[in-house]
Amino acid sequence: MNKTKSTPKVSTLEAVIVLLVVLGIMSLGVIGFSLSPQVPVLLAMGVVTAWAMLRGFPWSAVNAGIKEGIDQGIIPIFIFILIGAMISTWIAAGTIPTLMVIGFKLINIQWFLPSVFIVCTLVGAAVGSAFTVTSTVGIAFFGMGVTMNLNPALVAGAIISGGIFGDKLSPLSETNNLASAVVDTDLFDHIKHLLWTTLPAGLISLGLFAVLGHDNANVSLAKINETVAVLNGHFSVSALALLPIILVFVCAGFKMPAIPTMLLNIFVSAGLILFEQPKITMTKLTAIINTGFVSKTGNASVDTLLSRGGIVSMMSMVALIVVTLSLGGLLMKFGLIGQIMTPIAKHLTSDGKLITAGILTCIGVNVFVGEQFLSIILPGRAFRKAFNDGGLADQSLGRVLEDGGTVINYLVPWGVGGVFLTTTLGVPTVQYLPFVFFSLLCPIISIISGFTGIGLAHVGQTKKAKAKMAQATEIN
Repeated sequence: MNKTKSTPKVSTLEAVIVLLVVLGIMSLGVIGFSLSPQVPVLLAMGVVTAWAMLRGFPWSAVNAGIKEGIDQGIIPIFIFILIGAMISTWIAAGTIPTLMVIGFKLINIQWFLPSVFIVCTLVGAAVGSAFTVTSTVGIAFFGMGVTMNLNPALVAGAIISGGIFGDKLSPLSETNNLASAVVDTDLFDHIKHLLWTTLPAGLISLGLFAVLGHDNANVSLAKINETVAVLNGHFSVSALALLPIILVFVCAGFKMPAIPTMLLNIFVSAGLILFEQPKITMTKLTAIINTGFVSKTGNASVDTLLSRGGIVSMMSMVALIVVTLSLGGLLMKFGLIGQIMTPIAKHLTSDGKLITAGILTCIGVNVFVGEQFLSIILPGRAFRKAFNDGGLADQSLGRVLEDGGTVINYLVPWGVGGVFLTTTLGVPTVQYLPFVFFSLLCPIISIISGFTGIGLAHVGQTKKAKAKMAQATEIN
């Protein structure tokens, strides 16, 4: 008679110890020794695998956990590859240099930081991606800020805050769509409920950037003029070069998904390069797309800023996504995260406690795993029943997943968002972190909302709203 081997049971204490070891390895490696995050995360993954084997989990479970984790990241991986190609073609086609020149002329120098925050918010709302904002117009604004001798970390904070704020207002945002799907609520209801925390966080951030950025004492207009002259002399700065960014807005208007939008944009940008530089060979063009653009203007600051992009530049990011998703898959498969989250969710007796626990759990998943999507999916699954039992509507949970999950990933040094922004702007995560006011404020305002009841949606209120809407529809 064949005996089926039972799955090992993991205690809460054991799960806590394993997760603390994982956190210790990653934080010591990335923050303590300033290592690239891929190796510490891979080491943590190895430790979890060794523990699982010693505890009696079959190798098939390890394989399944890795596969299930990576499956969730295939689309983001492809998007990051396309972003790398888009950055290099936008520089070569003159799009980013043109944005920089226009920006120097239009943006109020005395109010540079709040101007950057507002523009990045508008672009983010249009394209639905903080990553895209940072890697396109963000690079241009960052170059302007560096030229003006502003603190690079502060400029990065304004760009990132604006991009995330716009992302949270957009129906095209992947995380907005994911969070609304996880809690099974209407996307526009989800975005509407987000406004209770995103608008105050956005307005306070704008005020802080206005206070911190209203000082042009160190601005060198001579250096700005020199930079503009270099850009005009070595790049195709023209209205035609803005075609790729106009195309992004057109595609957003037609609600075209991210992947076809980016593919079309890369194709059009490559066409612009061929039009502007008829003598360029296909070998050179494909090298720009693959390995990135190399600026050779002779101006050190411009060359450093605009030598970037390419598919190859995203490979470290792709590696990080693969290992973090694999680690997350293993933690899920072996029940380590669930063993901690589920008991906590069952013992929360008030709105404030539910909101706080949800926020802290989302932050915890970001810290332990470093993957944005998992910081939405795992707490969403664990807390949905507790929220509903506590009388809170699904929209309330959806907002928690965004305020504690989505926006925090950009602040984790080994997180996918944190590494991407550091790679794109060249500013370490721990340096720009204090200035990403929007991400820091969202969890705080969300917790305040939980204890005050302001902006919280309850099950009864949601049912009444739906009944009124149905009644109005029948009358019309």
